[in-house]
Amino acid sequence: MSGSEFHIVLHEPVIPQNTGSIARLCACTDATLHLIHPLGFQIDEAAVKRAGLDYWPHVKVKEHENWASFLATEKPEHLYLFSKFAKHSYLDVEYKTPSYLVLGSETKGLPGGLRADYAENCFRIPIRTDIVRSLNLAQAAAIALFEAMRHTGILPEAR
Repeated sequence: MSGSEFHIVLHEPVIPQNTGSIARLCACTDATLHLIHPLGFQIDEAAVKRAGLDYWPHVKVKEHENWASFLATEKPEHLYLFSKFAKHSYLDVEYKTPSYLVLGSETKGLPGGLRADYAENCFRIPIRTDIVRSLNLAQAAAIALFEAMRHTGILPEAR
């Protein structure tokens, strides 16, 4: 387990701009970013430099080969998965730290198996799905992270 109080876990993200935005969120809040492979983009030094992500060196990034590798390495006690298919609201969560906030890929969301395995720890952010399919991944990550921070009373310090 890492020393961070908050972790954003992206399960097989495919859009680099979303991951870049979430990485910036992590840099701003001192959260750790976990990337579960396969990724739909590169995050090597050349790709990050080309994208102009000047904050990347300030992001704690951990890569994991797959979900099983993530579980084995991190041994997370407090997993909170987010899906538009979840029955429970993210506002009804008793967040505990360290919090691992898990979001699926932009095109597929979380796999059905993960949603089934963690049904009681799977939450939704209510939106009008008659208007749009879903929130942007980076927006969902920010909502989930700041609610967990607010709930636990652990907010980032202005420096």
